[in-house]
Amino acid sequence: MSDEEPILYYAPYTRASCVLTLLEELEAPYKLRVLNFELGEQRKPEYLAVNPMGKVPAIVHNGALVTELGAIFIYLADAFPQKKLAPPIGDPLRGPYLRWLVFYNSAFEPAVVDRSLKREPAPLRTSPYGDFESVMALIDAQLKDGPYLFGEHFTVADILWGVALRWTVGFGIVPATPQITAYYERIAARPSAARVAQTDDELLKVHQAAAAAGK
Repeated sequence: MSDEEPILYYAPYTRASCVLTLLEELEAPYKLRVLNFELGEQRKPEYLAVNPMGKVPAIVHNGALVTELGAIFIYLADAFPQKKLAPPIGDPLRGPYLRWLVFYNSAFEPAVVDRSLKREPAPLRTSPYGDFESVMALIDAQLKDGPYLFGEHFTVADILWGVALRWTVGFGIVPATPQITAYYERIAARPSAARVAQTDDELLKVHQAAAAAGK
């Protein structure tokens, strides 16, 4: 692990909340750079110089910029291995673990976005995820042996998926099957998730007040 603390560019109730939960779970030192989305700070030149996409999360560590949730989770779990929440290279679980971290960005998010916009997916032969029902069925099947993605073995992938499923079920996009519901509730009950929920609540109120004062 480097002596340098990773910098997390963060805004409450965004995908960056998931990374903040990860850092809390890893008990890793970090610095927050908070962006007020109510004021559009993510589109200002100062942040676009960090991430031209104007999106969070982004982390900077040892001079390296890392974006995209799957990449950030892989990076941080390996950079801070003390909690042993990432199977090391050579472990038989390493491949499935990487598969599920990458599956989030490559298949789950595109499927969720298409469904939320009531947009027809691309034809099966060109779609990045196939079809929505297959994605959901795969997730449900992976969780059937619980309590975590890989049975009794808790990894940082459970932080990513627990947070993502809680939000998307809450928005009425992902079906609230008994297995999915029990799973995300189990992750939400962890102390790391509770701390981040409190941080999100407090910062959102501050940001909304700042935006209202500026009108």
